[in-house]
Amino acid sequence: MNWSRIAKRIRVPLGFLFAALYLLLARPSWFSLGAGSVVALTGVGIRALASGHVKKNQELATSGPYAYTRNPLYLGSLVIAGGFLLAAMRWELLLVAAVLFTAIYLPVIRSEEQFLSQHFSGYADYRARVPRLLPRLRAGAEGRTRFSRELYLHNHEYNALLGTLAIIAALALRLWIVP
Repeated sequence: MNWSRIAKRIRVPLGFLFAALYLLLARPSWFSLGAGSVVALTGVGIRALASGHVKKNQELATSGPYAYTRNPLYLGSLVIAGGFLLAAMRWELLLVAAVLFTAIYLPVIRSEEQFLSQHFSGYADYRARVPRLLPRLRAGAEGRTRFSRELYLHNHEYNALLGTLAIIAALALRLWIVP
């Protein structure tokens, strides 16, 4: 079994393990929690918008945020992580997050790109026009499809919002109990 397949399987359990470590080590202030929450909720918005444009493994998504970056869900996750790291005020957590992203998410992204190139004939052209992760500033003609609330619900993306709110609440509770 290659590393990208292993990474795909362990990314969620590692995410929960990192969340536990994060909550243990985080030392937020009310200001860092507020600023980090704004950033994290922006990431949730990016993910929500992306999920309303993707039919996973059925169609090549090129509309909405997919017109700016090939991986808006991962971009949203990075923004959420950035918000949490800002809230935590611990550089050690930034190092752990950077290692996890490099070791887990980059191989998963490469593996997904391989899948897309094998299953969707238009992927090579799309890949040539749209950057992997950091978004371009202007969308192409493919950016005009409307957001689908049904896809958002079908993709269960509200879980990202619930998880983000749970972490924010846990940090706030910690600040309230141990100022």
